[in-house]
Amino acid sequence: MRRDEERPPGLSLGTIMGVPVYVSLSWFPIALLITLGFLPAAERVAPQPAATALAASFAILLYLSVFLHELGHAVTARAFGLPVRAIVLHLLGGVTQLERESTRPGASFLIAAAGPVLSLALGGAGAALLALTQPGPVPALLLQALTLTNLIVGVFNLLPGLPLDGGFLVRATVWKITGRDRTGTIVAAHTGRALALLVLLGGTWLAVRTTGGTDWITVLWAAFLASFMWIAATQSLRAERLRDRLPLLTARRLARRAAAVTADTPLAVALDHARANGAGALVIVDGHGRPTGLVSEHAVDAVPPARRPWTTAGEVSRGLDAATTLAADLSGQDLLQAVHDSGATEHLLLDPAGDIYGVLSTTDLHRTLTNT
Repeated sequence: MRRDEERPPGLSLGTIMGVPVYVSLSWFPIALLITLGFLPAAERVAPQPAATALAASFAILLYLSVFLHELGHAVTARAFGLPVRAIVLHLLGGVTQLERESTRPGASFLIAAAGPVLSLALGGAGAALLALTQPGPVPALLLQALTLTNLIVGVFNLLPGLPLDGGFLVRATVWKITGRDRTGTIVAAHTGRALALLVLLGGTWLAVRTTGGTDWITVLWAAFLASFMWIAATQSLRAERLRDRLPLLTARRLARRAAAVTADTPLAVALDHARANGAGALVIVDGHGRPTGLVSEHAVDAVPPARRPWTTAGEVSRGLDAATTLAADLSGQDLLQAVHDSGATEHLLLDPAGDIYGVLSTTDLHRTLTNT
């Protein structure tokens, strides 16, 4: 699937300050749970159905606070010249998606700090309002709840481990000290995994200390949050290992030798021709020897051997375009991006003179990424 055809990360809420904002479908069940959880408190200050409306308002305002947290990241990133792809609100809060990461530890530190600072500022503003004013029962309940949750969000996100903002602060600090962003990521990812274990153990400890037996809801929630943190931190470690392998990803190194056949060649004959020439791929050429298509490996496998003498190579081929025709000198991130953008499983590789060099299969590419 090409990038311009990718599905949006959720329901669009429009563009705010030049940043596309989406809400994931996973937000709706958690919003319902927040509403139900807040309902008993709402019923103490308002009758039904106003209490339900109050509880739902808290869920919406809570995620508005999360949005402002993420907007802090986005605005700071744009101030450093980094394009922001989107803000996405989801089950566990939100995420700011950048087109690329900062190349400077100082900028990375400030971008990560902006979200928690804004959450703490919102919590501080709420505390000040509560101290300086005497709101009625309904606004007082909302303000107290939002003040507490913003302070919790701010403090929790400052914990020093990926994928939390505090983890990115650790990463930037270690990066600044060592001069290597890779070292910063590895340190922050390992502290993130340690934090995940602490969340699990801490949540379980709190659950078993409650009166009336174990609070299994707390145990499950702690396990879910810890799993999310562990998986995200582990993905950061894997991403660093992938970066180490990027220099090994060269189109020339991964290319399969290609045999050229015309579209009307029987598939059985084309396959025999490929085997005789030690080729692992077939390229369709016209009468002048110019490449026009690639025989699909998956399509060939789907043709029973008994049908291959009566099936032409052209029938199991895919036409070429600019996206599926790549330079044989591509390597590293440029190669990965080109393959991702095309969405194809086979790519024709041309040498600088424009001649056929070979065929790149995504199967070989994935195998190299996984096993190297």
